[in-house]
Amino acid sequence: MKLLRVLALLLVVAGLSGCGYNAIQRQDEAVKAAWSEVLNQYQRRADLVPNLVNTVKGYAQHEEKVLTEVTNARARVGSVKLSTDDLNDAQKLQQFQAAQGELSSALSRLMVVSENYPQLKADGLFQNLQAQLEGTENRITVARNRYVQAVQQYNTLIRSFPNNLTAKMFGYQVKPNFSVENEKAISTAPTVDFGTGAPAPSASAH
Repeated sequence: MKLLRVLALLLVVAGLSGCGYNAIQRQDEAVKAAWSEVLNQYQRRADLVPNLVNTVKGYAQHEEKVLTEVTNARARVGSVKLSTDDLNDAQKLQQFQAAQGELSSALSRLMVVSENYPQLKADGLFQNLQAQLEGTENRITVARNRYVQAVQQYNTLIRSFPNNLTAKMFGYQVKPNFSVENEKAISTAPTVDFGTGAPAPSASAH
């Protein structure tokens, strides 16, 4: 009797492997790992905002509107949480995108304002923050691109026969991805340049 149970278990395991269960598990974990890196890089950017705002404020106290917009946008980013358990919720992903896009737009406007203050651009702390922000934007671009690819691979896997039967059996669903507008923005990281005198292009697609 015990032998029969062992054989039955082996047959179940073999059957699951043959119909893609293990592959679905691996790809689902890959999506979660990619999303964690997206969150990590967005948090890195959010952490730069207070120092950036305070530095600009020291030279541009009259730019209260723009400074307030950046501060409020950062607060909204902090209030929109999207864990790996929420990745199947398209509405939550859209809200996350909107909050991050608002912060990107506010930072872009702040960069434009900074061009009017030569002493600010020459400040060593500001230059350091500029370099960190530019590097972080590049990391966000890479992380988002990897996440998009991971979701595409996962969705393709669970839509393919016979994996689709296994996915349905165990409750795996197609995951929403960044919108088309956001996907187009992935290929080009926003330019943050304080030295040329030209306004930084909008990063609102983040």
